[in-house]
Amino acid sequence: MTVQIIESNGKPAFAVVPMPEWEALLAKLENLQDIADAKAALSEETFPVEFADRLLNGEAPRKVWREYRGKTLQALADECGVTRQMLSMAERGKANPSADLLGRLAAALGCEMDDIHA
Repeated sequence: MTVQIIESNGKPAFAVVPMPEWEALLAKLENLQDIADAKAALSEETFPVEFADRLLNGEAPRKVWREYRGKTLQALADECGVTRQMLSMAERGKANPSADLLGRLAAALGCEMDDIHA
């Protein structure tokens, strides 16, 4: 690589490279960024379109998440330390769960509290 160093006050301040070398360097950096972005995306959870459609169509988020995770009302209720009836009422909007219960539900469902706050 051909580089010209320009100094200011006796210290390197700028590096000048020919345009073809600069463009090649940029292309390599973009490829490295694409690789890093792809690796990061592999660790993120993705969801099927049916899951998103149910939420967009206004279905109760707590129920959609519970069913997506393959849990029964009873299993989730047991895991969160509440009754099946209480959980059912919370899913149907007949009861407002406390922040503590929302936190336990979110942890059990592997989501954020905002995801299941109706």
